Amino acid sequence: MKDMKTKTVPVLGGALEITTNIAGQGDPLVFLHSAGGFYWDDFLDELADRYTVYAPYFPGTEPGKPDLIRAVDSLWDVVTAYDDVLDALGLEQTTLMGHSFGGLLACELAAQRKRQITKLILISPMGLWREDAPYTVADWCAPELDDLPEILFHRLDEPRVQRRLALPDDEEEAARAQVHFIWTLGCTGKVIWPIPDKGLKKRIHRITAPSLIVWGENDRLIPPVYASEFRDSISGAQLSMIPECGHDPLLEQCELLSEQVGYFLAA
Repeated sequence: MKDMKTKTVPVLGGALEITTNIAGQGDPLVFLHSAGGFYWDDFLDELADRYTVYAPYFPGTEPGKPDLIRAVDSLWDVVTAYDDVLDALGLEQTTLMGHSFGGLLACELAAQRKRQITKLILISPMGLWREDAPYTVADWCAPELDDLPEILFHRLDEPRVQRRLALPDDEEEAARAQVHFIWTLGCTGKVIWPIPDKGLKKRIHRITAPSLIVWGENDRLIPPVYASEFRDSISGAQLSMIPECGHDPLLEQCELLSEQVGYFLAA
């Protein structure tokens, strides 16, 4: 793991503060994490060799600050808060990347801040909806925790997946980790439950940044048909399908994802 620092800034006129994890060197790249919360993985570690990676905590998911979620009531509150974060960090021009729930936020932010986002990378993003292709878990707070791995991952035996799923050996620490994960799902669910159709289809046409959509061919959470939906909704967007991969290419196919993202960013 790269040496990481954090910076906390006030947003929404001081009603909320958001902490951003910062690591690496080079041009800025902002990463918005999934509904499962922020974690530093091999994929981000590799990106930090070439970019300064900024990864904010979604409100309420930062360890020790669960009550921050009370400051936001809607998806638009979060988009506005992240817009404030980029201003406070001085990121007038940046690459923006989001995974899953973070992909939805990245879309909304790129549509709002379209002249400041130089490139957009969406990894298995949420946000578009078709009645004939519902998500497996439209309300991701509903399944039992033991059922989620089978929904999220195609390659459960991948070592990175196993490390992510592993709980601490200490019983109390393991219980706290599970409580934190459930709370994290609840925080993100607050602004998107019960289904992730919050009108992105009305705004996605505003995205002007060169865009890459990445999707696992075996995604069980969001049907891969949405990959072409996102590609066709963003002018000039590229699409990369990752074989033998579920909803989390960052863990399941880190090398392939890094390769595809690297090609896109270098172009």
